[in-house]
Amino acid sequence: MTSRRAFIGLASATTLAVASGVRAQSRAAPRRIGLLSAAYAAIHSRGLRAVLVDELARLGWVEGRTLVIENRYAEGQYDRLNALAEELVRAKVELIAAGPTPAAVAARKATSTIPIVMLTVGEPVGLGLVATLARPGGNVTGTAFDVGFDVFRKQLELLREAVPSVRRVGVLLNPANQGRTLALEAIRSAATSLGVDVVPVDTRGPDEFDAAFAKIAEARCGALVVITDSMLNIHAARLAALAERQRLPTVGTLSAYVDAGGMMAYGPSFEHSYRRSALYIDRILRGAKPADLPVEQPTQFDLAVNLKTARALGITFPATLLSRADVVVR
Repeated sequence: MTSRRAFIGLASATTLAVASGVRAQSRAAPRRIGLLSAAYAAIHSRGLRAVLVDELARLGWVEGRTLVIENRYAEGQYDRLNALAEELVRAKVELIAAGPTPAAVAARKATSTIPIVMLTVGEPVGLGLVATLARPGGNVTGTAFDVGFDVFRKQLELLREAVPSVRRVGVLLNPANQGRTLALEAIRSAATSLGVDVVPVDTRGPDEFDAAFAKIAEARCGALVVITDSMLNIHAARLAALAERQRLPTVGTLSAYVDAGGMMAYGPSFEHSYRRSALYIDRILRGAKPADLPVEQPTQFDLAVNLKTARALGITFPATLLSRADVVVR
């Protein structure tokens, strides 16, 4: 596992390079990179894209002056990603920043030579995007979303802490996401050690949500884990409402899920990871090779809880859990 400590050299070199590089950049033609995302443009551009652009500006890459970004959004339709990645290759961008997982997979299919910076991608080794985290060995590097089984184990532990009686848990997944199989394997492994039965339920879009929750009810699940996915994240409010209607305690990965009405969320901070990803973009634009830059795993995690939703479900969070929460929605 590559830790934040292993990345200190990269960050330090970046800091030293910024001051001397900004003046030279201002006289040169803007550099051109691509941004490939499975998300919805209207939401992503105000959120994580803005975080990335802000951090790049801090490093000396100002959009519209020293940097041009070619944006390609799949709007939640994963089958569009391959064509969008090929568009970026034809546009001759110098680098492609891609995320989440399906976008990075599409970018790698489209090119083995243009540098690719992953934006919080799950299981990059298992998907063949990099050889190892420490030595990527190809044209792909960046930030990984996962930390093995730990996130899923923690989510299940938090559910059991909030609702000790839970013994069967539904897992909502998007089968179009290449990370689905690996995520399910991880959560099944964690569930076995915790004495919890797992019921996987696939859904490809909002028109399948009602049927998915009917399956969850039929299986008599006592709680639900929502595996993070661009499509599912966009419809977090509807998923939270469906879960509350079935009186299902839920846990997601992003704090935005709790903001949308979900009961609880635990996982890596996407905002922090996007800021870290900007360092990779900076280093590669200054001449570094992706193969030489270790993949960074998450170092900052957020626990978010929604007290209003919990009360509606008749659940009282233990004081020990509340004391650890980074975000509390009342």
